[in-house]
Amino acid sequence: MVNLSRKFRISVIILLPVFLVILIYLISGNSNNNDDKGLDFVFNDLNDKPVRLSDFRGKVVLVDIWATWCPPCRIEIPGFINLYKKYKDKGLEIVGIATDQSGKKVVKPFAEEFKINYPIVIGDSNEVMKIFGPIRGIPTTFLIDEKGIIMNKYIGYRAEEVFEKDIKILLDNMKK
Repeated sequence: MVNLSRKFRISVIILLPVFLVILIYLISGNSNNNDDKGLDFVFNDLNDKPVRLSDFRGKVVLVDIWATWCPPCRIEIPGFINLYKKYKDKGLEIVGIATDQSGKKVVKPFAEEFKINYPIVIGDSNEVMKIFGPIRGIPTTFLIDEKGIIMNKYIGYRAEEVFEKDIKILLDNMKK
């Protein structure tokens, strides 16, 4: 009995620091560019004009990483259109980063058909991962505060109401 207790204590002593390092890593986020200056990127929009995240500093920004061939992405887009209409004048910006390999050729007609009212940029998957860290699946959406700091990460489909609740909190915090 005493021997088992000693083994348990040794295991805890060895595993506790490892657990703490992993916990600190997860809490601090794994984005390469989420430092005191805030996250930033530059990708070209559907008219080949550069769009920088830092241009939206001072606003809450929802960044949606998606593709035209992705069914859950397609389901989320009408919600983003609604949120943009509702909160654009209150400090929200939405940027869709399309990761389609065919690029603008397929994304531009898709955006026109869906009447997407927020900026869409074309992002290379590898470049997107350098900026945001590993993307385990799409859609992956980031909610970024007015300083450029990632506040929420959503992997997979989420209902419009989930985003709206979190957007309202960040917009309210901006006013304080």
